Amino acid sequence: MAVNTEKNSYTVIFAAIMVVIVGSVLAFLASSLSGKISENERLEKQQNILYAMGVNENGDDEGSVNFVSTSEVAGEFEKYIKEQLVIQGDDITKDENAYLIDLKKEESLAKTGKERRLPLFVGERDGKEYYIIPMRGKGLWDAIWGFMSLDANMVVQGVFFDHAGETPGLGANINQRYFMDDFIGESVLSGSRYVGVEVAKGNNDPTNERKDDNAVDALAGSTITGNGVTAMIRETLNLYKPYLETIRVKK
Repeated sequence: MAVNTEKNSYTVIFAAIMVVIVGSVLAFLASSLSGKISENERLEKQQNILYAMGVNENGDDEGSVNFVSTSEVAGEFEKYIKEQLVIQGDDITKDENAYLIDLKKEESLAKTGKERRLPLFVGERDGKEYYIIPMRGKGLWDAIWGFMSLDANMVVQGVFFDHAGETPGLGANINQRYFMDDFIGESVLSGSRYVGVEVAKGNNDPTNERKDDNAVDALAGSTITGNGVTAMIRETLNLYKPYLETIRVKK
């Protein structure tokens, strides 16, 4: 008996079957690849943390961003990151998996009145200590995030920023080396106040020669994304201030 493919019922049944088949295939792929995805995310976080403290494959030019390779990053992470701390209220504990803490989830917990966990990483390179702070904020279209490394004088030693969906060629350029390098050498203090580093329009310092103004030059056409980076840094420093005060060199 021939099937009448022109009937509405046939179309509905066929569509339902296809949805089940495609859904099953996608569920299988997601399940089978979940381990690989988690591993890639873990390695990426390690690369980003190391990048912020200056452990990367960048050359002397101001070209592309070059991370430690995925085949070497685990060893380099263990070599340079001496401590992983979790700050929760007045408690500070060591946790070798602190870098896997989900900042978005911790932020949601804080909104319910619970004490969030704040990861912090202590690195050492060439006899110098680096304090690397993860951060998360809001750009123009979606989330932005990154890492900032400080020395005991609260001077920026490096940063890494990235985004979920900022405008290509504009706000998306927060992850470009020429922008991130501008933060190196800037202080996050004004006197004894933690003011962060402002992404400022009309900074009158396009080559970023001044390092005493708590500001870097904004990206053209990216005011809201730049404001998001500014707010992200300032709000993160406010969270970490109690700890930072314990290691800051008082002048």
